[in-house]
Amino acid sequence: MATTPAPPKAPPKPTWKPGAPVEPPFPWLRPTIRIRLTLLYGGMFLIAGILLLSIIYLLAAQALNVGSELPFKIVEGTVSSNTCNIPDGTKLPASELNDVLSKCVNDQRQHALDVLLSRSLMALLGLAIIAFAFGYAMAGRVLSPLGRITRTARRVAGTDLSRRIELDGPDDELKELSDTFDEMLDRLERAFTAQQRFVGNASHELRTPLAINRTLLEVHLSDPGAPVELQQLGKTLLATNERSEQLVEGLLLLARSDNQIVERKPVDLAEVASQALDQARAEADEKGVEIRGERKEAVVQGNGVLLERIALNLVQNAIRYNVPEGGWVEVDTEAQHGQAVLVVANTGPVVPAYEIDNLFEPFRRLRTERTGSDKGVGLGLSIARSVARAHGGRIAAEPREGGGLVMRVTLPI
Repeated sequence: MATTPAPPKAPPKPTWKPGAPVEPPFPWLRPTIRIRLTLLYGGMFLIAGILLLSIIYLLAAQALNVGSELPFKIVEGTVSSNTCNIPDGTKLPASELNDVLSKCVNDQRQHALDVLLSRSLMALLGLAIIAFAFGYAMAGRVLSPLGRITRTARRVAGTDLSRRIELDGPDDELKELSDTFDEMLDRLERAFTAQQRFVGNASHELRTPLAINRTLLEVHLSDPGAPVELQQLGKTLLATNERSEQLVEGLLLLARSDNQIVERKPVDLAEVASQALDQARAEADEKGVEIRGERKEAVVQGNGVLLERIALNLVQNAIRYNVPEGGWVEVDTEAQHGQAVLVVANTGPVVPAYEIDNLFEPFRRLRTERTGSDKGVGLGLSIARSVARAHGGRIAAEPREGGGLVMRVTLPI
């Protein structure tokens, strides 16, 4: 009795992710310019204060130690002092009494130096705190133009290219940087405007002749008296025309979706995935691919049409690049850790891990020539990645054990 061979295992996945940003473990310890300037100002003040305190202490110690002997000598008599610890009525020889008084005076001088040092250190500590706070405030004031530039750049990242910094103030390095940034924004705005104009013109110029060709071919194919050869040729031309229309639509969508989405509305990924499955279910039934999965509510802010395009492209790819028999496609949606997640997994051929990144490039397929496949035009995953980026998310793929892929789309909620 023959045994079925075990399914092949997927090649090992690389441990590094080329596009994954590296986040520091403690972002609040990030050495910003403001923190570094604060440490510089405060450190310089602290060093200057320590040097000044040391000089004052040495000068005071030198002044107090000059003539450390008593300027007088006691010849006879009695001396009483609570500070020098001499009991009343105690008679000492003159030499011993002079030594006791000299030691007492030196102790008082040392005590005065200790008090001066401790109080100076307390004053230095208080002034250091004030210096660091003052340095932090001054650094913030000096770097406020950089903050303005950063905020403008963030707004520009949201495709609001009409923003300008227009920094006022002296003609220094920061104003020069601001003016250069404004000039760059002017050029970017002109380039994006020209791109949008080109996309609009191309949309009209490319769609119109293709639509006319499709209409003419459909009219000729509807003629019952047309020869069989002509009908076969018409069907072939119609399929070629349809492929050209898909290519044009894909290119236009790819060009539009590279920008951020300005108008956003609440969109449920579960509903989007269900609509994509409804459109691809007939193809799945035709190929004998089972559709399964659990679709939980995951609402994001975005464009419903473009998000549906992501789900449809992933589902269609999962159905078309599957095993001949017993294949399945699993579509799951859920919200986790502040993100909406769409996961499309499928059975299929083994995909080497080193070829994963190539799948997202336009016109790139796995072990297939650019025009040698009838499964698509090679733009599905490129469009999905562009739409995900336009929504502030990302798409990642990894090979399954036994063959196939797991596509994961994460979008911010």
